[in-house]
Amino acid sequence: MVQLERLSGQPILRPLPEHGWERSAVFNCAAIRADGVFHLIYRACDLPSHDRFGEYVSSMGHAVSLDGVSFVRHDRPVFAGEGEQERRGVEDPRIVQVNGEAEFYMMYTAYGARFDGDHRISMASSKDLVNWSRHGVALDEPNKDASLFPAKIGGRYAMFHRRWPHIWMAFSDDLVNWTDHTIVMRTVPNSWESERIGIAGPPFRTADGWALIYHGVDASNAYRLGWALLDPADPTKVVYRQNEPILQPELEWERVGWVPNVVFSCGQVVSDGIVYVYYGAADTSIGVAAAGLADFVPRSVK
Repeated sequence: MVQLERLSGQPILRPLPEHGWERSAVFNCAAIRADGVFHLIYRACDLPSHDRFGEYVSSMGHAVSLDGVSFVRHDRPVFAGEGEQERRGVEDPRIVQVNGEAEFYMMYTAYGARFDGDHRISMASSKDLVNWSRHGVALDEPNKDASLFPAKIGGRYAMFHRRWPHIWMAFSDDLVNWTDHTIVMRTVPNSWESERIGIAGPPFRTADGWALIYHGVDASNAYRLGWALLDPADPTKVVYRQNEPILQPELEWERVGWVPNVVFSCGQVVSDGIVYVYYGAADTSIGVAAAGLADFVPRSVK
């Protein structure tokens, strides 16, 4: 059974009051390793992420590390909202390189807040994780929790997304037109994942298939992380799903914050046989937990 172990008893990134754009919260980060460096692209808020405190705006910061635990961050956002669809900012990035190519693709939520459901999956790309080119809205519907799949499937691009309350996948030849929407995973009634589920980071390869870490929400609105194994040839098929969560809110800074009882991941890094999972805690700060890559094996196989 996979259980993530926290690598620090304290957040690895906290809000910085001296930076207006990230003075209230830093959380929900994409994670990727490139040229030996761990990169986090994280969501940051100038006000608490709840409208009762005012119209908060989200942007994205960039932090780097050599060991995956101690990070240094830039003092300015690396990506900020543009235009009416992003009037209230950009949220919850997930980054992949498809088939190991040099280009980095980032899916994120563009939040306009002009009407109910005014959040759209959008895409940007970069060659250096600093300078980003926008490609606009990918799915023109209320939707989030999106990421490109890190490999083409049958010669096509694939994208995870969430049509409430389940995890879906769609396919595209050109990264513009998305078709063949398919449910990959459903909620589980009367469980820690009964109300809604969505992916955490993009899946990663194991000897048995694609390991997908995902979040689940229960009736009390507590967020936990779980994992499932997807078929190596057809990742719309789940071949194993652990019943128990792999991480849940336990420490005070995970239970107390702008949104209490939340551990929420948008990315992980696999390095030297270790899976480093980065997570937003209570929509306020960022933590890291880990497990061995070899641990991500269905119980029946061990």
